[in-house]
Amino acid sequence: MAGSRRLGFRPGGLPVVLALLALIPGCAHFQDQPLTAGQSRASFESRSLADVGLRAFVETNRLQRLSEWPPAKWDLTGLVLAAFYFHPDLEVARAQVAVADAGGETAGRRPNPVLSASPLYDTTTALPSPWIVNFSLDVPIETAGKRGYRVAQAQHLAQAARCNLAGAAWRVRSGVRHALLDLQADQRAVEVLQRQVVVLSNLVQLLDQQLVAGAIAPLDVGLARVNLENALLDLADARRQTAEARVALATAMGIPAGAMADVEVEFPGLESLPDDLVDAEVRREAVLNRSDILAALAEYAASQSALQLEIAKQYPDVHLNPGYEFDQGDNKWGLGLSLELPLLDQNQGPIAEAAARRQEAAARFIAVQATAIGEIERALAGYRAAKDQVSVADSLLAEQQERERRTRSLLEAGEVDRVALGVVQADRIAGEQARLNTLVKAQQALIALEDAVQAPLVITPVLLGAWSDREQEVAK
Repeated sequence: MAGSRRLGFRPGGLPVVLALLALIPGCAHFQDQPLTAGQSRASFESRSLADVGLRAFVETNRLQRLSEWPPAKWDLTGLVLAAFYFHPDLEVARAQVAVADAGGETAGRRPNPVLSASPLYDTTTALPSPWIVNFSLDVPIETAGKRGYRVAQAQHLAQAARCNLAGAAWRVRSGVRHALLDLQADQRAVEVLQRQVVVLSNLVQLLDQQLVAGAIAPLDVGLARVNLENALLDLADARRQTAEARVALATAMGIPAGAMADVEVEFPGLESLPDDLVDAEVRREAVLNRSDILAALAEYAASQSALQLEIAKQYPDVHLNPGYEFDQGDNKWGLGLSLELPLLDQNQGPIAEAAARRQEAAARFIAVQATAIGEIERALAGYRAAKDQVSVADSLLAEQQERERRTRSLLEAGEVDRVALGVVQADRIAGEQARLNTLVKAQQALIALEDAVQAPLVITPVLLGAWSDREQEVAK
């Protein structure tokens, strides 16, 4: 204590120093979170549609308590919600939202004051004290609303990140619906081809009998056998595609293929081709409210704030410099003021860069909107053409069904044989295949139209959450 009095320090200043030191433990500390390929693979392979966290997520978004878990059948909505829960692309998008939110917190922080000390020892004198100690603070004061512009820029970027999250969610939904349509189409193709194989097999048997009787040439039987063999190959290929489509559906949901092995899926109506998505009002709202358009608008607003910030930087910040000096026994107090003089540089370079980036953001928005309009018009034209093809296929199939009915009546009247009926039945099944193909193409066109207009998709706060800890969601 004698030493401190000799230097002119008062014991009452010790609590201030201790208070400053006490702030240090409150700082954030690094926490290691190791990530290994093996651990990540094991976590992925353990994913299941029976997950209790998934149940909580589905119930939260469907706003209803489920009577059984997992459901006996999974419809499109349930599969999409499961994809929202598991898909890694949404994890990335949520993390990007968290980064943008953290950027907003960073932008709102005020600069810390700087404390500096410069002790000196005078060797030419010893009384009353050879020490000269200088303490000074540098307290920065931002001017011209710079902090407000930084915060506004960060908020706009966070909004853009949320729009990108909504876009990622729609893309995940679209991927699930595409995969579900492929699975439905492949299963329907297997059913049609199985009936075709039965009809062609019966036809080959009838032709063999006629060949034995000498009523037809071997070439006729050979052609029928080729048709049967082709049908068998098509059936085997359709079964392969069905297995692959189920794996593709699991991939679209972000789960391992084994998790979909025994899951029963409820398909949407394949023949449902609505007209409400082609309404002019829906198209207008899509051009205004697509997630990529809203994200581009938010990025443009962020570029506006960035330009305002650079313009505000023309005006220098003020630095207050209060200080204390112990000068060989004398206590001296001072108050300084400093600011940068904008004589040689008025921040014109960064202002020009920010103005150019704003122009770039405006051009990007116009390009995104033009692309969206083109996608909508192209998808609308494709959807209308696909619906017309379905109408043509319906007409052709109706004619083939009528021809089969007449041939069956002729068979009952004894005017034709069973071979004629078999040929007509094979033609009718080929018509069913053609109609199925047109229906699938129409549904694909419908999905493309929905993707273009991004029909309303409810994204709840649970989806927008960062979800850093799934166990917390399970606990809820």
